[in-house]
Amino acid sequence: MSDVVVDGANVVGSQPDGWWRDRPGAARRLAGRLVAALTEDADRLAEALGVTAPVRVHLVLEGAARIPDAPTHPALTVVAAPADGDAAIVDLVGELGPGTVVVTADRGLRDRVLRLGARTVGPSTLLPVLPAPP
Repeated sequence: MSDVVVDGANVVGSQPDGWWRDRPGAARRLAGRLVAALTEDADRLAEALGVTAPVRVHLVLEGAARIPDAPTHPALTVVAAPADGDAAIVDLVGELGPGTVVVTADRGLRDRVLRLGARTVGPSTLLPVLPAPP
């Protein structure tokens, strides 16, 4: 199983679609798109991210984007960061181990997880393989 950690704030923030007016809604839409990708074509998702299927996705949400009612899927874990999302991602990568893929464009976070043996890809790698939001 390949672990993928998604920096929810960074991925949502990479598209200027008004997400700042409804952070919980933006997080819910991203979670829904991840569920759809895992349900409809998890192999395509794995291929795009350069990992081996099956894929387990950990979506890290912080602040106002922490939502108790996120869409669910057996291969999706929604992690509510207790404070700083970056710190939660670093801790999670430390638990999951080397080879974890982190989806983020945050340079500082990339440097931190690379030191732990993770690999990173940007939101522009993930977003095109997710079904369009409803």
